[in-house]
Amino acid sequence: MDSHHTVDVHAPPDEYYSGSPALRTPGVHRSRSRNYQASISAAYSPIFTMRTYPRYSQFGGDEEAVPGRSLPRQRSMRRRASIDDKASVPRRFLIDIDTVERIILEQEDTNGDHQITIEDLGPKVLKVPTASSGGFRTFEVRGTYMLSNLLQEMALARDCGMTQVVIDEARLNENPVNRLSRMIRTSFWNGLVRCMDDSGIQAICADPKNTRPGARPIIYVPHDDAPAYEYYRGVARDLRDLHIKVVRLPRNITPEYVKSINDEFGILALAADVSYDAGGRLVYRPLPFVVPGGRFNEQYGWDSYFEALGLLVDGRWQLAKNMVDNFVYEIRHYGKILNANRSYYLTRSQPPFLTDMALKVYEALPASDEQRNREWLRTALDAAITEYFGVWMSTPRYDARTGLSCYHPTGIGMPPETESTHFDHTVQPYAEKLGVSIAEYKRMYMSDQIHEPELDEYFVHDRAVRESGHDTSYRLERRCANLATVDLNCLLYKYEVDLADALDEFFGGRLHWSGGRELTAAEWRVRAEARRRSMDTYLWNERKGLYFDYDVVLHEQSVYESVTAFWALWAGCATPAQARRLVDVGCRKFEVKGGLVSGTEESRGQISLLRPNRQWDFPFGWPPHQIMAWYGMYNYGFVDVARRFAYRWLYTITQAFVDFNGVVPEKFDVVNMTHRFQVEYGNVGVDFKKVPREGFGWMNASYQVGLTYLTSHMRRALGTLTPPDKFFQKSNWKTDGTLSHTPTDTPNPVPVFISQAGTPRYRTQSNALFGSLEAIGARPDPSGLSADARKRQQQLALAAGGSPEDDPRVGDRHGFGAEPTAVAAAISAAKPHTSSSSSSSTHS
Repeated sequence: MDSHHTVDVHAPPDEYYSGSPALRTPGVHRSRSRNYQASISAAYSPIFTMRTYPRYSQFGGDEEAVPGRSLPRQRSMRRRASIDDKASVPRRFLIDIDTVERIILEQEDTNGDHQITIEDLGPKVLKVPTASSGGFRTFEVRGTYMLSNLLQEMALARDCGMTQVVIDEARLNENPVNRLSRMIRTSFWNGLVRCMDDSGIQAICADPKNTRPGARPIIYVPHDDAPAYEYYRGVARDLRDLHIKVVRLPRNITPEYVKSINDEFGILALAADVSYDAGGRLVYRPLPFVVPGGRFNEQYGWDSYFEALGLLVDGRWQLAKNMVDNFVYEIRHYGKILNANRSYYLTRSQPPFLTDMALKVYEALPASDEQRNREWLRTALDAAITEYFGVWMSTPRYDARTGLSCYHPTGIGMPPETESTHFDHTVQPYAEKLGVSIAEYKRMYMSDQIHEPELDEYFVHDRAVRESGHDTSYRLERRCANLATVDLNCLLYKYEVDLADALDEFFGGRLHWSGGRELTAAEWRVRAEARRRSMDTYLWNERKGLYFDYDVVLHEQSVYESVTAFWALWAGCATPAQARRLVDVGCRKFEVKGGLVSGTEESRGQISLLRPNRQWDFPFGWPPHQIMAWYGMYNYGFVDVARRFAYRWLYTITQAFVDFNGVVPEKFDVVNMTHRFQVEYGNVGVDFKKVPREGFGWMNASYQVGLTYLTSHMRRALGTLTPPDKFFQKSNWKTDGTLSHTPTDTPNPVPVFISQAGTPRYRTQSNALFGSLEAIGARPDPSGLSADARKRQQQLALAAGGSPEDDPRVGDRHGFGAEPTAVAAAISAAKPHTSSSSSSSTHS
């Protein structure tokens, strides 16, 4: 009766559970569910129901599961006994979804959260009718993983409109690595897609952070985007029941204006394909994009970069391209890449990744229309340059004394998107001093009836922490706007080098910027070298072997040890000697069982009721820090370290996925190896019923990207959930933070890396100053130097950290240590000149 079928047992749910020809049993032109309708009905007859079946499923006797036969209810439970039939072909189960779902939840879900996890106290075994017997014999589905997969598969089948279904056993006991990667690729990304068209506007307008009762949806449109205004006015008319309000923003969006709409939360328009039909009617198609998930129901800044890496691994380049297009739109119309496209984020940006994101998407675009691809890249880089000068190299974010940049948004007062009581503990002393309630004090403060400079400064730093993406951390609390952080300046160094490389590689070394002048690759290399030198001066600590944030007000280095020090390897701004020192020190400080921890316990300090834990401190680990470190280690030749880090992190994700009903959360406690903890803002991605449908954006990406760093041997070990330290011990990998192998004898096989996924592609022109000296003819010719001069150059290069031959950035410190006048000439010659007609406060 159960003939072999041709459908892939690991196909996406909509294909696997559909009634398409691929799922029809050969020779029977009916869907699988209908083919077994009679058998399913017999297996779950009225007599064989909840009063007998769940009790029977807990017995371990020799009785057959015969419909109509009621078994004794007094017999004791035995978890592992079996009356399983022996199958010579792959086993398949007959499932009546309503019945089995009710049974499995009543028996196994002992804490009532609609999930089957290791914390539930059920027997972890359920007898399920087999398709090969027509439902007259059963097979025991055992263990948390298979039972939770059964629960998930029934929920997915129900989504496809099924009430009875046949499920392959191979779908329940699938290798967890393959299952999770498949679910991310075929389901989770789709669950995170949003679009601001008429069919998706209701979902995107919903803002879980807006707790104001009766709030109506508001769509804010840029002042100079007439097609968007016309389109959304039409949407509001067509969807009258939603009571959508469409607001055209002022031409000049000031902090004061943004404060004035604090009580009018709304979504901000993004990019669209705009055209007109033959009749002159507007054809407006908003671009789909990916959101992080949970309460984060809009396109976020730095989340989008990491999500794009995962999307590119999975071949979803169009979504990644759309997200770049949305960032270009935001820069053009809102002045910056926003924290996210909500009205209360209009004065706040996030860590800048646009150049690397655009270049990786460009490499993934189909080669059939290279001219159009090149023009698209030009547009994206032009926007990145506008952002660079207008946001990061302008006041208040740019510090002219150090030449470094800080997170420093321009918003006023309390961030309105926080919970209503979030700042009560901060405001309470001021309210008590004035003799008013906390609520009354906040009202008076936000309406400018009272002025409190101390609170003003507190909220400047609070907003800066949020702009950094690391909200919150004791590393940044009450001082973030004063810190030239390692992470931000690494990102801006990467902007500068990326722009130099791209101009050289794609645009003949120069690009006419829409800001009004022509920019050259040489200029960007000089900028990069200037920043690298400033980072060496202010951020690098040779004695401690780490990069540290620098306080531009107090003129001192921070003492907080942060894993963002590894971002220097991602950006490529560390010398070989600095890299070796950084890897040695950083591995010992930040590598723990479950991956990389955000900071050291010593830096975080003691935790108490009055000083609670912060989610970006010890013991928490986050996907961005892992991905950046993997890339950085690989970038400098520490391939085994990159793989070791990746294995630890992927093990943490896979273990939680297996033990907790397929959960993929926002973050982990990587020290205690858990996603279940009490910390501010909770843990997004854990609150679902029966089946996870989204995961979490950058966690999904970290899994897909991380798999590209593993060897096939490591992937097999991960599939069997071999603990990291046990795997490293058996595989002769060191676990004390030091290198297992030198970069030249890293064990084979070298995995097939996916270029778009974050694996670096060396470009020989990536040196910051060497190329610019060569470009303007200022670079000295070593062959024309005296022996003493060449010796002096060698000594300077070695003292600085190695020869050019072993520097991944190629040519660093080559030949110019003894020629300070040549360096000065290069910087002077390549220095850009701000247009006199520009009203920007840009520093050049």
